[in-house]
Amino acid sequence: MSSGDTAWVLVSAALVFIMTPALALFYGGMVRSKNVLSTIMQSMFILGMVSVEFILIGYTLAFGNDINGLIGDLSKIGLSGVGYNIIEGGTIPELAFVAFQCMFAALTPALITGAFAERMKFKGFVLLMLLWAIFIYNPMAHWVWGGGFLAQLGALDFAGGLVIHILSGVSGLTICILLGKRNGYGKRAIVPHNIPMTVLGASGLWVGWFFFNAGSALGANELAANAFVVTQVAAASGLLGWTLIEWIRHGKPTVVGAVSGAVAGLVAITPAAGYVTILPSVAIGLIGGMVCYTAVAIVKAKLGYDDSLDAFGVHGVGGIWGAIATGLWATTSVNPDGANGLFYGETDLFFAQIISIGVAVIFAVVGSTLLYKVVSAIVSLRADESEEISGLDLVEHGERGYNTGVYSGTSNIFGESEPYTLNLFPSVKSSQG
Repeated sequence: MSSGDTAWVLVSAALVFIMTPALALFYGGMVRSKNVLSTIMQSMFILGMVSVEFILIGYTLAFGNDINGLIGDLSKIGLSGVGYNIIEGGTIPELAFVAFQCMFAALTPALITGAFAERMKFKGFVLLMLLWAIFIYNPMAHWVWGGGFLAQLGALDFAGGLVIHILSGVSGLTICILLGKRNGYGKRAIVPHNIPMTVLGASGLWVGWFFFNAGSALGANELAANAFVVTQVAAASGLLGWTLIEWIRHGKPTVVGAVSGAVAGLVAITPAAGYVTILPSVAIGLIGGMVCYTAVAIVKAKLGYDDSLDAFGVHGVGGIWGAIATGLWATTSVNPDGANGLFYGETDLFFAQIISIGVAVIFAVVGSTLLYKVVSAIVSLRADESEEISGLDLVEHGERGYNTGVYSGTSNIFGESEPYTLNLFPSVKSSQG
């Protein structure tokens, strides 16, 4: 065992943990004020629920002994037999690996919540996300990271492009279409209520992402250093790519666009971080920012689906591009345990990536649809119109994010009891809530 490697992985796990509360703030700032607490609560509740699920059964399904390339066995249920033994081919105890992977498992379903924000009942949400973690995330993690059939095929996913971002983004798109659009979507303005909160959340995600990617090296080594640097380069390039195309199209660059571009660049580099050199990461991030902007600002508008906070546009599309980019730019000069991509004269990895993307998309669509139907037969998932108008903070949790009279309309921001209308965007029509 290496004490240095163990310390690196444990610190990385702690900082990846921070990404879920950061995501809660990132998403929370982009919803209307009447739904800020319900949006934050979804991420925080998942953090608790999936952590327990992963320890009890998720870890063994993802990383237990392989059964026909499809799933792990139950030999490690409840972490049975998991202790201070060193992981195969590594220098850290298995418990440190469990801690690190637990943070990945908790973050992934939280990403989905951005797709159906502001319109799902909490009871149905809990059941749907629990089943999704068990039956969608765990098998996919085994297929790619646990020795399953995609790993045997030769697919590469350093830190979660396939397992985390494509799976969550496509699942989010599927669920938001099944759930239906928010009340008033496309008819009245629905705008972020607290952009500084979103920037704060994006900053936390950016910091955590260094450890998300570099921690996946499972050691304080040259591979971690490479992953750390390409993460910064891709995030910065993604920010520039999104901002530039938005600036050209609309004449004004936005803060929300800038931080969304950074997240798009981070998503795009995630599967490639341990396999590509520095200069390709510039292209990966730059193109990632541009293609995600196109998905969010053009494709979604034309197709008309209500992906509330663009979980698919950023994570699904960014993850797909990142997986493709890995097949293009991966090189064994960075990671001898990897493979050479198309731009280094070999085709096997590229085709393995394309097949894996197809598997992830199909599995997310079919699996999420089936789980949605099952949960819908048990408990109501969709908030009704009156509940949406009142806001899920009060309806589902009995709390207010801000005690300013915004919900009742009977007191102004100074606490005076009188009806009022608060319109923060006078250039657009005031929306309910």
